[in-house]
Amino acid sequence: MEKNIAVIKGDGIGPEIVSEAMKVLDKIAEKFGHRFNYEQLLMGGCSIDVNGVPLTDETIARCKASDAVLMGSIGGNTTTSPWYKLPADKRPEAGLLGLRKALGLFANLRPCVLYKQLSEACPLKKEIAEKGFDMLIMRELTGGLYFGKRYTEEVNGIMTAVDTLEYNENEIRRIAKKAFDVAMQRRKKVTSVDKANVLDSSRLWRKVVDEVAKDYPEVTLEHMLVDNSAMQLVKDPAQFDVMVTENMFGDILSDEASMITGSIGMLASASMNETSFGLYEPSGGSAPDIAGQNKANPIATILSAAMMLRYSFKMDKEADAVEKAINDVLEAGYRTGDIMSEGMTLVTCSEMGDKIVSYI
Repeated sequence: MEKNIAVIKGDGIGPEIVSEAMKVLDKIAEKFGHRFNYEQLLMGGCSIDVNGVPLTDETIARCKASDAVLMGSIGGNTTTSPWYKLPADKRPEAGLLGLRKALGLFANLRPCVLYKQLSEACPLKKEIAEKGFDMLIMRELTGGLYFGKRYTEEVNGIMTAVDTLEYNENEIRRIAKKAFDVAMQRRKKVTSVDKANVLDSSRLWRKVVDEVAKDYPEVTLEHMLVDNSAMQLVKDPAQFDVMVTENMFGDILSDEASMITGSIGMLASASMNETSFGLYEPSGGSAPDIAGQNKANPIATILSAAMMLRYSFKMDKEADAVEKAINDVLEAGYRTGDIMSEGMTLVTCSEMGDKIVSYI
């Protein structure tokens, strides 16, 4: 099978970690008889340096023409970089927001996995961490409170701020369908998170999710209030498979879940539209303090590439091979600096990529 991948290496450690993901993809192509064609594009700070803007129309067009986008990290040091002396709509991160909008990426998928080899890095109690967990939080990315009408004005002499939380049934239905589709590729359980005891938007959310669930009889659905969900994430994270929720709840819960995995360097993510098209990137930042030093952890980016294989290319065996190789490398005791512990073997970013390739 032949696939065209738009590659945005980005800023900071982005070029280093994306290069390792491409190395792994090349090994997968060799082993399974595929061909991956890469087109390298600019976005973020590097695009500002070359083009004067963080995102060009050409980059958008080339991404749309590809089968998927593999991206590194965007941005730099917000204190010292000249990029952050520009207006907000000209800064590196504006490019990412613009690309998400242009590509219609409404569903953010963030897997949160605690590998047994890294259980000591988990801040939860030992008996909870030792059980491990493997969940995926699906966050609606383009609606809700963050995109509703907002204003601040003086009312009867008192400054008043208003933010509007709004969802329509079509927005809810498409993210729910995406959650159930992903659950069918996993353990067939969906937890829908809302605040239906208070919010009208949540009551509509729950109603629509129930309707979508009827088309997926193999999937178990449960509803959970957001405050209980936050508690359950630290009490028993192993209970979750796919968690789907609206924009603000997803923002908060996915950050909570990322903390209990032990290192943000292990966290992949994907943003998808209504087709199988997706943008795949690590959850962490550009880490400008270690950029160019071959110290970064590439595993999150490699796991993001595995998500691309699974969700955009329907290459489950290939994705399994990547994920197994990462597990085997960790089992063998190899660690980058962010996940290093006593008795383990410290490796560089490129060496970690080489190790993972050798285990595929």
